[in-house]
Amino acid sequence: MDDGADQGGGRSGLRRWGMAAVLVVGFAAFFVFDLGRYVSLDGLARNCETLESWVADHPVLSRGTYAAAYFLAIAFSLPVGLVLTVGGGMVFGLLEGTVITVLAATAGALAVFLAARSAIGDTLRRRAGPFAKRLERGFRENALSYLLVLRLVPLFPFWLVNIVPALLGVSVRTYLVGTLVGIIPGTFVFVSVGNGLETIIDAGRIPGLEIFLEPSVLIPIAGLSVLALVPVAYKRLRGR
Repeated sequence: MDDGADQGGGRSGLRRWGMAAVLVVGFAAFFVFDLGRYVSLDGLARNCETLESWVADHPVLSRGTYAAAYFLAIAFSLPVGLVLTVGGGMVFGLLEGTVITVLAATAGALAVFLAARSAIGDTLRRRAGPFAKRLERGFRENALSYLLVLRLVPLFPFWLVNIVPALLGVSVRTYLVGTLVGIIPGTFVFVSVGNGLETIIDAGRIPGLEIFLEPSVLIPIAGLSVLALVPVAYKRLRGR
């Protein structure tokens, strides 16, 4: 009886912590092997033509590879999301780049959410004090609204917003809807930046100050500026 209980407990612990352990190992490996040196805006600019040719020659494989890379970047909480998003706009265009990026980012965020919920969510909620329980109750009552604000307004890092809802008992359905809808505007803006840079590189021009006068770059930058001001407006309205 004891051996069976021990084995059952071991399997339960493996299920709870296995996915979280994989994500932590992936995060650590990124820095141990210095994989970040392969992902940069300069690299995108230098290899723009090569990437476009590869996408044209392998339409299915290229899109699948990009989606998988983006999924892993979000799931492992790697600091390369911006570069990948700009790259998606550069080689896939505005509409397709936005769609693929949003879907891959949502899937990666869901992986983090499930890992956090299975590993420490239940334990943390059981041991939470009165304040944490009130916070959990308030978040559950307005979970979708809170999630949309956290996704639309860049007040906190993306990886943190992936984890916190899992610790506060948010349902998978609510998390998926809030994440999928909430990340569309920001993703669209960054994909637009990549699409604008691709236009300039294709024209064979050396980027200088004049690139900011190009509509394909000026409009996304204006969007980024507005997006950056949203937290200020949010805090002011909240204060009132």
